[in-house]
Parts: sequence; structure tokens; C-alpha cells
Amino acid sequence: MEPRITRPYAHVPESYRALAALEASTRDDDALPHAVQELVRLRASQLNGCGFCVDMHSHDALAAGERTERLFAVAAWREAPWFTRQERAALALTEEVTRLADRPDAVPDAVWDEAAAVFDEPALTLLVVTIATINAWNRISVATRQVAGSHRRATTPA
Repeated sequence: MEPRITRPYAHVPESYRALAALEASTRDDDALPHAVQELVRLRASQLNGCGFCVDMHSHDALAAGERTERLFAVAAWREAPWFTRQERAALALTEEVTRLADRPDAVPDAVWDEAAAVFDEPALTLLVVTIATINAWNRISVATRQVAGSHRRATTPA
């Protein structure tokens, strides 16, 4: 696969900086556990078919100490025993927010209520912003056909 645009962010540096700042604002381990953040980024990227982001967030999660068996099971998290109630609520909310147009009630009350039961309002708000942000990254990377693994090759010393 070849990218449609090589380094799309080089053409819109202000947009890139703004989105990167939004992304950085979501990386608050005190409000929302890092494991939850990476699982959310990975699941949304899977749903959106973003190989670039699936690759990136799988590697980021591994580097942060995530277990491979959990990463392998993210796509089938409902059937896997390795996820906490909090992680399950975050993954369910991620699926609903990522697939807004798939149903008349875009984010069902039951899904929201479960997330609200395990996250306080600041954490829940941060979770929603995290989901929105990874969806924005996914849409840019999918539209421009960014190649999985290319971010690591670009940062690896020769």
C-alpha cells in the first residue's frame, strides 16, 4: 500500500499542532488509566479500519506494559475474560461513539449509564474526548492511506 499523501501533517502544521495538543490533553493517567486510554484508541482504530493507528497503539500499549493476550482480544472484548468492568464500559462507549450513524439512538442510555457508573464526570468527559480524538486521527490516516508501521520507521535511527 502506498500513502495518498506522504506526511499529510506537513501540509497543515497548525492543524497538526492543534490535534496533537488535543491528544496530549487526553493523556491524563490520574483521571483515566493509561490502559483504558490505549484500549480505547486501539478499539476505535480497529472499528475504523485504520491500520496505521492499530499498529501504533498496539505498540504503545506493549511499551507501556500491556499484555499481548489482552491486545489480541480487544476486537472480541465481550468474549474475553481479561477486561475489567471499567475497561468494558470504556470499550462499549468507544464502539457507540465511533459508530454514531449505525443506529437511531447513537449512544444508548444503557451504555452511557454503565460508563457513568464506573467513571466520575471528569474521567467520563476525558474518555469521550479521547474517543473523539482517536476518531479524528483515524479519519485523517485512513483517508490519506497512512501505512501501518511507517511511524516507527520514520523515527528509527538509521
